[in-house]
Amino acid sequence: MSGSVICILITIVCYMGMMIVIGAVFSKKNSSVGDFYLGGRKLGPIVSAMSAEASDMSSYLLMGLPGLAYLCGTAEVGWTVIGLAAGTYLNWLIVAKRLRVYSQKCGSITIPDFFSDRYRDNSHVLMGISALIILVFFVPYTASGFSACGKLFNQLFGWEYHTAMIIAAVIIIAYTSLGGFLAASFTDLIQSIVMTTALIILVCYGVSTAGGIDAVMDNAKSMANYLSMTSTVTADGEPTSFGLFPIVSTLAWGLGYFGMPHILLRFMAIKDKNKVKISRRIASVWVVIAMGVAVFIGLIGRCLTAHGDIKPLLTSSSSETIVLEMASVLSRHSIPAALVAGIIFAGILACTMSTSDSQLLAASSSMSENILKGVLKINLNEKQSMISARAVLLIIAFLGLFLAWDQDSSVFRVVSFAWAGFGATFGPVMLTSLFWKRANKYGACAGLIAGGVMVFLWKFVIEPIGGVFAVYELLPSFIIGLVAIVAVSLLTPAPDKEITDEFDAVKAEMAE
Repeated sequence: MSGSVICILITIVCYMGMMIVIGAVFSKKNSSVGDFYLGGRKLGPIVSAMSAEASDMSSYLLMGLPGLAYLCGTAEVGWTVIGLAAGTYLNWLIVAKRLRVYSQKCGSITIPDFFSDRYRDNSHVLMGISALIILVFFVPYTASGFSACGKLFNQLFGWEYHTAMIIAAVIIIAYTSLGGFLAASFTDLIQSIVMTTALIILVCYGVSTAGGIDAVMDNAKSMANYLSMTSTVTADGEPTSFGLFPIVSTLAWGLGYFGMPHILLRFMAIKDKNKVKISRRIASVWVVIAMGVAVFIGLIGRCLTAHGDIKPLLTSSSSETIVLEMASVLSRHSIPAALVAGIIFAGILACTMSTSDSQLLAASSSMSENILKGVLKINLNEKQSMISARAVLLIIAFLGLFLAWDQDSSVFRVVSFAWAGFGATFGPVMLTSLFWKRANKYGACAGLIAGGVMVFLWKFVIEPIGGVFAVYELLPSFIIGLVAIVAVSLLTPAPDKEITDEFDAVKAEMAE
């Protein structure tokens, strides 16, 4: 093992060790299941903002976006960034504070809890459907994170994929099961700092090596579809039309935010509802800058390829390794440079870990709190609930490892589908629960089922037809879910006075 590789390994080991220490520290602060899953609603504005965005971005920030920009210029990636930025801002603007107020009034600690409490669904059917949706989409989502970690270590150190994946998974499981939500949130804050540092280092190094910003921009202008907002390229680099439907489809990524459980839980955990505005500004600014820098890194990588510093990466899968290639070139210069490259690799790892820990907690809470205790009515005291919470987390992690065992599985295909699944099921239900007084439990159930079924139907039956149907499954599924909620709610009895009075009380508190 060369000196540069040893330096990179030391940096990553120190980083991962720090995550475990944080988990051990916060384990002492979990005196109840509410603490374990929601941190006792103690998140400050900075931690809530950065943990939400770190858990949101995943490895897409340092792999997906730079790879897409490298391959396509700023065509398709431009609309994706606009959609994600708009979704982030609107989610903080219209959902965060109201969900914080409403969930506290209901006493809810999970998203299925909130839906069930909001509509006084004593049958717990709504809770059960919501919990199953989380398990269906989060277990493979978590598996994709484990897979990404395995591939990273495999490429860096030549470790066998399965061994590398298990090591990464054990680290994530350790600090999450020890410290719960507070540990996941605080480590997410640390991980967002590591991600930001990695982005800054990559830009400074890349621009310097490429010969300056002017050289990068001149090379970018020669790329097909540079700054084009009406065309894109295929995975093989061939130009193709990028008309109205694909543009709207790409922008629709922003709709997914309204249904992401791991992000919505951060809103529920905010300590002071009056400081949501601070969190919104921090989150929105960081997301816009981080995504913009990630796209610029892709353009820098393309310039370095033109100069011969990096080999051409001509497919969508290989282009996603552009950050790894840049960091590898940097690590060969000197021992200090190798340590800096280690920070970049730690940043990539941070992107994945910050999402995986949040997904593990959300999936664990769905099984332990909502299915075992809520639906199956298994009586557990506080100590038994904590043991159950950690045991379920371990079981879900093992399921994730099982699903990620195939090294050739597509990480981003799974992420895209899971994002659509949550956006189309929870998104419409969350918005109508918070803003429509006439919505009822029958409509909410219909929306969850219709949105979920349409995601699968559109992805595997309708979209392959092509033409105008070749749009991201989130958009049509979100619309169908919303229509189902409205139609069924209007065709069934109106909510009881207790439910509408609570809605009015929340509305009045929001106006204060």
